[in-house]
Amino acid sequence: MARTTRGWWGLALCLPLLMAGCATHLDSNGPVTASGLAEPADFAFERLAPLTYTPPDWPEALEARVLLPDTPEGRLRPAALLVHGGGWQRRTPDDMDEIAERLAERGYVTVNIAYRFAPTYRFPAQLHDLQQAMGWIHDRAEEWRIDTDRIVGVGYSSGAHLVSLLGVLGSNGPLTAPHGGDHARLAAVLGGGLPSDLLKFDDGRLVVEFIGGTRAEKPDAYRLASPIYHVDADTPPHFLFHGRWDSLVPVDHATDFHAALLTQGVESELYLQHYRGHFTSFLTRDNAIEAGIAFLDRQLQDD
Repeated sequence: MARTTRGWWGLALCLPLLMAGCATHLDSNGPVTASGLAEPADFAFERLAPLTYTPPDWPEALEARVLLPDTPEGRLRPAALLVHGGGWQRRTPDDMDEIAERLAERGYVTVNIAYRFAPTYRFPAQLHDLQQAMGWIHDRAEEWRIDTDRIVGVGYSSGAHLVSLLGVLGSNGPLTAPHGGDHARLAAVLGGGLPSDLLKFDDGRLVVEFIGGTRAEKPDAYRLASPIYHVDADTPPHFLFHGRWDSLVPVDHATDFHAALLTQGVESELYLQHYRGHFTSFLTRDNAIEAGIAFLDRQLQDD
């Protein structure tokens, strides 16, 4: 009975920590002691009907969900490209709807996209979809009053991987989409549960089906698809949040990537969520998103 009582006391003590979103928030100077949360904002927004962002000759027609905030006329607005997770082969933009709404309330034009899935489509098809989406956003920048120098990427899990890869690679080199143009540069990235180094995985099914082979078969592709190997001084600032108990994407993907960014002089913040695994880190993300939006706001203001 004493052991059972102690167990209930332990649970009772842990639950308030979970509900409070206990976390360690780090930047280049160590722990962040200030709240670091976004200032309250409550812009109304218009929800457009889903729009196809891919051209007619794209391998698959893909849609974007767009929210337009009711900001003052004549003022350009930042935009956010949102990409959902799901191991590069499942889930929908539904997962990012609530985050898109929070960003729209902050004054961001939000573009929440679908993308092609593995294993039918292998890497870099998904990156090409994001590059196409960026070109599409640029084409509508005047209509939607978007400041094209203030477009950020937001994603979780495989979605975070894709927006980070878009951030580090941009639109140059052999991975440029056929219609990508020079419009794929992000101003900053907010990513959670981000698999930053695909070489760390033990040939799990999701990664093998995404790349189209094992690490031994395609080492160059694994390295090319890993954001951590492309970090340089021009990499956009990153806000990373990650569950310390994540067993699907271990926390060293975040800690190592954060360290690599700082080594190159890139601004980065790391928000480590205690008592969270991969899925609970997203489902109970609480202040992680608010701190991340505050980080994005600071980067865009600095620009």
